[in-house]
Amino acid sequence: MAAERAGSVGRAPACLCVLCGLPAAGKSTLSRTVCITAAQQGWRSTVVSYDDLIPEHAFHATVSGEDAKLQEMHTEWKLHRQAVLQCIEQFLKKPEVLAMLPSSCQINSAAWERCIQALLEPETSERSQADRAPLVFLLDDNFYYPSMRYEVFQLARKYSLGFCQVYLQCNLESCISRNQSRSEPIPTEVILEMTKRLESPNPQKNSWETNSILLNTTDSVSKNDIQRVMELISSALSNPLSPVEDNTEQKEADRQKCAASVVHQADKTCRRLISEAMKTARESQVRPDYMRSLATQLNESKARFLHNLRKQFLQEVPFNQEEDIDVERVVKRAVDVFDSEKKELLLRIINDNS
Repeated sequence: MAAERAGSVGRAPACLCVLCGLPAAGKSTLSRTVCITAAQQGWRSTVVSYDDLIPEHAFHATVSGEDAKLQEMHTEWKLHRQAVLQCIEQFLKKPEVLAMLPSSCQINSAAWERCIQALLEPETSERSQADRAPLVFLLDDNFYYPSMRYEVFQLARKYSLGFCQVYLQCNLESCISRNQSRSEPIPTEVILEMTKRLESPNPQKNSWETNSILLNTTDSVSKNDIQRVMELISSALSNPLSPVEDNTEQKEADRQKCAASVVHQADKTCRRLISEAMKTARESQVRPDYMRSLATQLNESKARFLHNLRKQFLQEVPFNQEEDIDVERVVKRAVDVFDSEKKELLLRIINDNS
């Protein structure tokens, strides 16, 4: 019965709404309220929670210091994220086979089934009315890089869906406090690292992020905030994207991929340099407390360096020359800066240890 009813979604307007922000910024709380309000308006909505759909081990790289292992975990994490979008896409194409996940999917099937069931409720008095009820997918994740959000935009454009974004801006102290009050808090270090990486929607820079709003969620979400979100989604439902390719947007996507490649290669080189520095420190008989301090400072330096590298690359690379970028040369020149900073840190620690 559920599969039969789901077959009607192809004729209904639909919207993919991205909820992004730091962990504990209030995304889950907002999504529950939006779903209640959507039901009151006769919409069908569901929360696509990445935390529920993606296995926990995919979010945590093993602290082994081995480049190959860390890269393996990063690749697995990306595959899981892609699997979530694959499942949404399959439902959009063939909702009548909702019980079947793509063979490549690596997500929690029970959690996905709950997502779909939410779209089939509540019952309406008229079947034809149910067929036309708008569909709203609330994608609940951090989405800290624009490239993550752009993948959702591409899916919405492919199927002529509405697309919008809600950025929940919450101060770091509140996020940490809320997280610590949870039954299963994530490590504070994860939130701190996310703060360094998070890039909020920027319509001035990315034209595809125009349909976005910012909510300050440091305090409780107000009725006015909910109204703004509902108006945003309503506008997106009324103005679905065109599947026609836009060269400008494609070039921006290519540039994002090139930036990701540069940062990835730089990250690998930096990890190697850090390993070399730690080896040198051990050979110099640096005390354990100084070793820990060196490791912390080097990793913090690497995080800042990679964040600034990505930002600088996207700002300075000519918009139409991504294909001509010599990634290896860019990485080498950039990492030379990190290498100099690494040497200064190492020398200072060795001198302090003496």
